Amino acid sequence: MRDPYSLLGVKRNAEPDEIKAAWRAKAKTVHPDQNQDDPSATSRFAEIGQAYEVLKDPERRKRYDRAAEMHQTIMQQRNAAREAAERAKAAKANAEKVMEELAKTNAQNAKSQAQGQAQAQGRGQSQAHPQNQSGPAGETPEDMIERIFGATAADQAKPQTGGSAQANGDSAETAKADASGSERPPLPALAIDLIASIVRRFRGTTPAPEKAPDISVEATVTVEDLLKLNAVTLKMADDREVRLVLEKGMTEGHVARLKGQGLKLAGMKSGDLLASIKVSRDSRFRVEGFDLHTTLSISLEDAVLGGDASVETPEGNRNISIPAWSGSDQTVRLNGLGLHDDAGGRGDLVVELRVVLWEKPNEKVTDLMRHMRHGLYV
Repeated sequence: MRDPYSLLGVKRNAEPDEIKAAWRAKAKTVHPDQNQDDPSATSRFAEIGQAYEVLKDPERRKRYDRAAEMHQTIMQQRNAAREAAERAKAAKANAEKVMEELAKTNAQNAKSQAQGQAQAQGRGQSQAHPQNQSGPAGETPEDMIERIFGATAADQAKPQTGGSAQANGDSAETAKADASGSERPPLPALAIDLIASIVRRFRGTTPAPEKAPDISVEATVTVEDLLKLNAVTLKMADDREVRLVLEKGMTEGHVARLKGQGLKLAGMKSGDLLASIKVSRDSRFRVEGFDLHTTLSISLEDAVLGGDASVETPEGNRNISIPAWSGSDQTVRLNGLGLHDDAGGRGDLVVELRVVLWEKPNEKVTDLMRHMRHGLYV
């Protein structure tokens, strides 16, 4: 279901009377009897009814607000993990280029040092020249990055706080062209710090970073996996397999952190792996937070008069009572049959009722509906 506040057109701090008035106005506008030429009118009317059912009940409204806040936090975590993965990917690719360049630089340093020692011996000098720790012609790590990637650490770290024209000007000024004349994309600040640290460590000037960057993956699980707290295997880009044990409090969008299972670089502490939970499609249940949702088709007579029905749950079939005068906007909630939450309990199983007609038209029901439409009650 979409955001009930948006469906009813009310603010999140709206009072109950305001919510009720908005529902009445919306229901009157989209009622199927007023929109007979619109095939989607029935579903829109039911959706508005579901939104009102959520917001009119204080407890259900609180649960929805908490779930919405948690969803927003999860999305922020997922975005942060995605950005970290992109930075780590760029850092790994660029680090490989730097290591190749360092090998060439050290070969040149060794050759230069050997020549210097030979010259010193030829002049009768006993003191050896110190090794060049900055590369050819006193090149610093930042200079090497600029030469290899066409961007300096200072340029990349400079914030673009001006308007779009100023930002474009800064980008054009700092971007360097490669041999083919095309512009190279800017390096992330994390990649620059990582590469510069590798260069310094290779030359023995500063210690290596304490930890390599984190990487993120998407962990696809089933509803059954979450219910049974199974372990799933994650296939990594470097052909590694990492085992993720599902725990209580995990649901769609949750980000699990696996220590030391992320990016691995020589001489550094391995980064972490951020696994974002994605629940695969299930024919029986739909996941919303820690609640499971399912649908139950009921007949017209049960919708009007009430009755009993059997519904499938994660723990087998259960009999439920359908209240009289239950429309397709009504739900029946079975407590404690959802996913394991982070408070030691479980969410609920929400049964969404769907009114269906008989396979063949019934003349008596048709006559009754015709009389009701035209105001002739029998």
